[in-house]
Amino acid sequence: MAGPVRDVREVVPMHLVLSDASVLPIRAELSFEAGDPYTVRVAFAGAHSTSTWLIGRELIAHGVLADASAPAGTGDVRIWRDEDPAYLLISLSGVEGDALLAGPAEPFVAFVAATVALVPFGSESPRMEDEISRLIVTLLDA
Repeated sequence: MAGPVRDVREVVPMHLVLSDASVLPIRAELSFEAGDPYTVRVAFAGAHSTSTWLIGRELIAHGVLADASAPAGTGDVRIWRDEDPAYLLISLSGVEGDALLAGPAEPFVAFVAATVALVPFGSESPRMEDEISRLIVTLLDA
């Protein structure tokens, strides 16, 4: 018998948009765990490498509603809908440089909806308190 669903996963085909406007196919694997309800782990996997980013769930939720004139996010991660709203753009800035990723918006919308069904926005804190209590017990028992 399976227990309650504790996480949400989604694999989204995307493209890395290069500076010369050519594109490389990549895969974005999104994962959300109820025990860490503020964060989404996104592994961007290309032919030769994988880069994993931790992105705030709220940032992704705002990003699927944002447009290019006012992208969600102000730091290393910015997210918005393309001029064609069927597509979502994600801009990443890191030590290796900048990347622009494009992919279908619908899987991101479905992913956020599934996370909200599991942990509604605003109810994250009590879950984190449970998680922190477990961590403290584990550390004390070590």
